[in-house]
Amino acid sequence: MAYLNKVMLIGYVGKDPVPTVTSMGKKRVSFSLATSRRYRDNNGEQKEQTDWHNIVVWGKTADLVEQLRVSKGTTLYVEGRLTNRSWTDQATGQKRNTTEVELDTFQLLTPRNAQTAASQHGNPYSQQNGGHNPYSQQNAASGQQPQHDDMGYGGYNPEEDDGLPF
Repeated sequence: MAYLNKVMLIGYVGKDPVPTVTSMGKKRVSFSLATSRRYRDNNGEQKEQTDWHNIVVWGKTADLVEQLRVSKGTTLYVEGRLTNRSWTDQATGQKRNTTEVELDTFQLLTPRNAQTAASQHGNPYSQQNGGHNPYSQQNAASGQQPQHDDMGYGGYNPEEDDGLPF
């Protein structure tokens, strides 16, 4: 039997990513992502529910999150897998559990004006660098491979922005 553990989310970064390094020297970045859905309740009144997801990023992908200056308010498309983690709280001795999305790939979906502001503050794929992004979908289509096995990052092109918030 085949198994599948895949998560795809579009949402807003809820807090600035927090980089850490494990005792084994592996880089880890974590942040929260908010997703919302609208629905009508039994009275026909429109409601909105926001869910918060803990996102964990490892290694070279974590480096990209930092290089692209992902921050609170950035709109992202993320793909990953659900992981469950448990530990014993040192202060209370209680067993704790959490569910996280271990990120495999992501794409920036930040609106044009926010992307322009980011490029003025050192976005490595700004017009000053000729706009070249080694992780764009265009490079994937042409058969060029990145230097590692993480693919699909930062493929946002402000010239193709249709003004939609997602």
